[in-house]
Amino acid sequence: MSTITSWVVLGATSVLCFSVKLLGYYIPEGWLAHPRLQRVNALVPISLLSALVVAEGLVIKTRIVIDHRLAGLAVALALLFAKAPFPVVVVCAAVTSALVYHLH
Repeated sequence: MSTITSWVVLGATSVLCFSVKLLGYYIPEGWLAHPRLQRVNALVPISLLSALVVAEGLVIKTRIVIDHRLAGLAVALALLFAKAPFPVVVVCAAVTSALVYHLH
């Protein structure tokens, strides 16, 4: 991809993002208060975070891999189900991932 093409794509993407954000101010408040939209809106961050975890934790380029990151993810899930405090979850997952990486 050439430099000019990259700048055109960057500019177009920026304009599109700004337009979508600006459009949000013109949507009537009554539409946003609809219960179905509120339920869907509550689930969007969960689905995006789940997709990010899968994309960053199990995929390298175009291949699915099972490595140290999966061990850290498993520990994090176990601690979350055990209702551990979030800082404990993060530290334990990182330590587990690092230990498995160095043992492998």
